[in-house]
Amino acid sequence: MKIVACYSNKGGVGKTAASVNLAYAFAGGGARVLLCDLDPQGAAGFYFRVKPSQKLENEAFFEDDRQVAKAIRGSDFENLDILPANLSFRDFDVFLSRMKNSRSRLKKALKAVGDDYDVVVLDCPPNLSTLSENVLKAADLIVVPVIPTTLSERTFEQLLDFVGGPDAKDTTARDRIVGFFSMVQRSKLLHADTMARMREAHPDRMLQAVLPFSTDVERMGVNRAPVLDFAPDRPSSQAYRQIHAELTDRLRTG
Repeated sequence: MKIVACYSNKGGVGKTAASVNLAYAFAGGGARVLLCDLDPQGAAGFYFRVKPSQKLENEAFFEDDRQVAKAIRGSDFENLDILPANLSFRDFDVFLSRMKNSRSRLKKALKAVGDDYDVVVLDCPPNLSTLSENVLKAADLIVVPVIPTTLSERTFEQLLDFVGGPDAKDTTARDRIVGFFSMVQRSKLLHADTMARMREAHPDRMLQAVLPFSTDVERMGVNRAPVLDFAPDRPSSQAYRQIHAELTDRLRTG
């Protein structure tokens, strides 16, 4: 089982859209996929028309393997299951603070269902927290969408400092962080300059795929489906397929 986390410590960068489309792409490639929604807003589950789980609440996510398995729902797509979020997930940090080995609890919970899946995709809330440390520890790849603006660039550097600084608890996470440029408008000089600067600073960390700004991605909420499903020939779908291909190569060689 490989774990791919779509994560950013900045909101509004296209993280959930990436999670949904990558999960769809992995499943379309023949992998058995679980999309695990860790964000209490539950947007990933919403896109797949899956209702929030009412059974998996409080500490049960981290302590009750049977409840985790029972909360998993099938989707309308072959090879793709969903573990939907609910509002109690907002208190994950409170629950984790009470537990021993708190930074390994997420990996343990996912391992309980790991035999049924080849790939687990995590849609993560935008923060730096104990849950974030769990994600960084559990994931084989941490995929970070980056809008090519000054604030997003700064946030990306903060994440690298967080996992690679002198106070970091697991510096190996830095090696598993990859970024891709999201919501790109090539007509903007700022976007072009930021992408060039970040590619020079992180030549092996930034994917070649570039996701353009697109109303197709915004239409996911109306269609309640991945862009790859309802607009497979559009530029955004082509970008998601390229992101999936690059991540697949990294998982294979990593």
